[in-house]
Amino acid sequence: MAKSDSIDWAAVIADPRFQQLHRKKMAFLWGLMAFSVVYYFALPIGAAYFQDLFKVKVWGVVNIGLLFALSEFIVAWGIAIYYSKVANRDFDRLAGEIAADFAKRAGG
Repeated sequence: MAKSDSIDWAAVIADPRFQQLHRKKMAFLWGLMAFSVVYYFALPIGAAYFQDLFKVKVWGVVNIGLLFALSEFIVAWGIAIYYSKVANRDFDRLAGEIAADFAKRAGG
């Protein structure tokens, strides 16, 4: 890989492939963030406005509210795993192609 100071970063940013990568990644991240925020706030909203539903016993003292609260951890891990798979498959591949092209141009 070429030295960082020998790469024309303005050219990298202006490259249409980098612009496309940035747009795809930002759209993906905003979607994940919107989903996670909605899911996160569903717990306090549900606990405040749907108390009868959240009090329904599922097994012993375990109720729907508790299961929903615990599902927040599962959803957070799921989002992290999903992001890492998409990033490894798509974003890292595109970034690697762009980096390799600019490293060749810089003489690396």
